[in-house]
Amino acid sequence: MQYSASQLLEKAKAATAEIADRVLDWEAALQAGLVAASLALALVVWKPARRRLFAKAETVHGEWLAKIVRTFARSGWLLPFMLLCRLCQESLGMFDRPAMLVGVFTNLSAAWLAAQLLRSVIASRFWGRALAYAAWGVAALHILGLLEPAAAFLDGLGLSFGETRLSALVLLKGVLLGVLLLQAASVSSRIVEQQISGSTLSPSLQVLFGKALRFGLYAGVGLVVISSMGISMTSLAVFSGAVGVGIGFGLQKIFSNLVSGVILLLDRSIKPGDTIEVQGAYGFIRSLHARYASVLTRDGKEYLIPNEHLITNQVINWTFSDNQVRLRLPVGISYESDVRLALDLMLQAARQSPRVVTDPAPNALLVGFGDSSVDLELRVWIADTDQGIGGVRHTVLLGIWDLFHEHGIQIPFPQRDVLLKQDSSLRVSVDRGETESESPGGKKPDI
Repeated sequence: MQYSASQLLEKAKAATAEIADRVLDWEAALQAGLVAASLALALVVWKPARRRLFAKAETVHGEWLAKIVRTFARSGWLLPFMLLCRLCQESLGMFDRPAMLVGVFTNLSAAWLAAQLLRSVIASRFWGRALAYAAWGVAALHILGLLEPAAAFLDGLGLSFGETRLSALVLLKGVLLGVLLLQAASVSSRIVEQQISGSTLSPSLQVLFGKALRFGLYAGVGLVVISSMGISMTSLAVFSGAVGVGIGFGLQKIFSNLVSGVILLLDRSIKPGDTIEVQGAYGFIRSLHARYASVLTRDGKEYLIPNEHLITNQVINWTFSDNQVRLRLPVGISYESDVRLALDLMLQAARQSPRVVTDPAPNALLVGFGDSSVDLELRVWIADTDQGIGGVRHTVLLGIWDLFHEHGIQIPFPQRDVLLKQDSSLRVSVDRGETESESPGGKKPDI
């Protein structure tokens, strides 16, 4: 049976009037007293359990599970309250006494407890509140006896597409079911990913399995929701084929990044924890996502680099096959300094740095003769590029500076000697600011 808006409104007015008539009598006062006694007893009984549950929440494994335990500790008193109200309702029924008010509180307490638990599981505050309000709305309609008329009214609001009919009731059920299943899939995937992260699989395979599981769960949720709404898969295939080309052109970059992310995970050229340098950003890969990779630099900046750029552009992976990386530190000394002593001091400064590894050992070389200096180079190996290279450069170069000054090794600076030939036409005068340096006749000497 279908209801119009006016019929539904009239039925709601009649239900509220009937509840008002039943509440204002001594039977309602008796029920209110039973509800108050049930509430007081439930709070007293739940108090020790509340303390134990809060203590248990600090020891459980997993933040999402701890959140559920804390929520149940705060709102769990509704469970004994609901059971006591149900017991009072059955007792009144045995003596043929009305128990509508007690039944109202029984249903409301059950809806409230379900809403609180849903909000603790659902990460999105918006959808958590929406589902909580939906649970309260269903409970209120059930109490007023308007659940079936409201469902019939919403079912009458719909449109037909060929053999498929889509009503407001079906759409609402599909949205609520989709939200519930998506949140359940999200929680399940997080649990499995936590288990995978503790396994012996490589980081790239861990990310690949986690994302494949998440994608599979979400795809399954989509199919279940579509089937629950009564939409034919054949018509959906025709519709998707009609608009798929247009959407494909509009979302080609997104799909390219998705495919590139899968390729990166399969060939393991870049994996979480690697230290890379790309497009001027130097840092370690914090995480790999379906569309982008998160690269955290030493100065706290987090670059979100699309996966396609990591496939098509040149990427320097400092830790692709080995965590050890060699650094080249150029050093210049004057031509009057002892080159062999300078090389020994450079090696000594390298050995003093705690981040420089001993195998392979540091090496100091004479690499050339420059215009103003003898060019030396210190080559050292480090195994912790995720800590940056600026710190180890600073430590080693500062040690070289101290040792050179201690042993009289000079570090030159660029300088030029200018030689003027006697028959040159260039005339240079020097003004030292002193009158006594002037030649007789008030003229300054020419050089």
